[in-house]
Amino acid sequence: YQAEGATHTDGTGPVAWDKYLEDNYWYTAEPASDFYHKYPVDLELAEEYGVNGIRISIAWSRIFPTGYGEVNEKGVEFYHKLFAECHKRHVEPFVTLHHFDTPEALHSNGDFLNRENIEHFVDYASFCFEEFPEVNYWTTFNEIGPIGDGQYLVGKFPPGIQYDLAKVFQSHHNMMVSHARAVKLYKDKGYKGEIGGVHALPTKYPYDPENPADVRAAELEDIIHNKFILDATYLGHYSDKTMEGVNHILAENGGELDLRDEDFQALEAAKDLNDFLGINYYMSDWMQAFDGETEIIHNGKGEKGSSKYQIKG
Repeated sequence: YQAEGATHTDGTGPVAWDKYLEDNYWYTAEPASDFYHKYPVDLELAEEYGVNGIRISIAWSRIFPTGYGEVNEKGVEFYHKLFAECHKRHVEPFVTLHHFDTPEALHSNGDFLNRENIEHFVDYASFCFEEFPEVNYWTTFNEIGPIGDGQYLVGKFPPGIQYDLAKVFQSHHNMMVSHARAVKLYKDKGYKGEIGGVHALPTKYPYDPENPADVRAAELEDIIHNKFILDATYLGHYSDKTMEGVNHILAENGGELDLRDEDFQALEAAKDLNDFLGINYYMSDWMQAFDGETEIIHNGKGEKGSSKYQIKG
């Protein structure tokens, strides 16, 4: 969605970002970098300059315009042509299934807060694994952390909800169950390639490492953005320390989680099957203890000193 443009081309279904950007921002995803039409030139240049790999995201709504059901053959054909061009140019495609772009029909029905979306994602993943054997490297989700954070904490992603920590954790949990089930399916089917996830993992440091309150603040922030997700991926459960932090955050900010036995069975079954961990590393953060109400102001326009990030507890 960030690169292809052509958001309404060849039967592509809408995603929540289409209307959200029109209503709230000064730009849209048209034409982005117009990769949908210009990929042959991009890949020719990649070959010319010795670039031997490229990250590509499949747009879920190009394959299933409503997220499930009838397949859009023009969307399938586009990705076959794209992957063929990659291999022709000796540029290995590293393909992501979900990059912030749940189809609108599913997004408006709760997105990954709705457990039905787990099934829809696994079905979509299964279709892609079988349809695109020319792909050797698969990523289930790009940056689960920023998805929940953007949707339900900072509120800069659709649906634009702020300060709902329970929704953040529940969304992360359900996406990790989706990831685990897709990974297990891929391995059970015996596909030849590799599969994993890509996370943004910002390191959280205490502002004053000698101050226990700052150390605690850094630990809690690390749980929100890193530990909760990594525990699910690689432990198959949440450590006691992680859950103590989660419960503290929810006690301070409200809400509860729906964590089921079958979820942990799925996480446990996949924890040792990930072939790789991709890391998008943007920045580190220094955390200072805070006593007050949650308030977050996202500076999206460059006005210096206008950002604010403080969480109750």
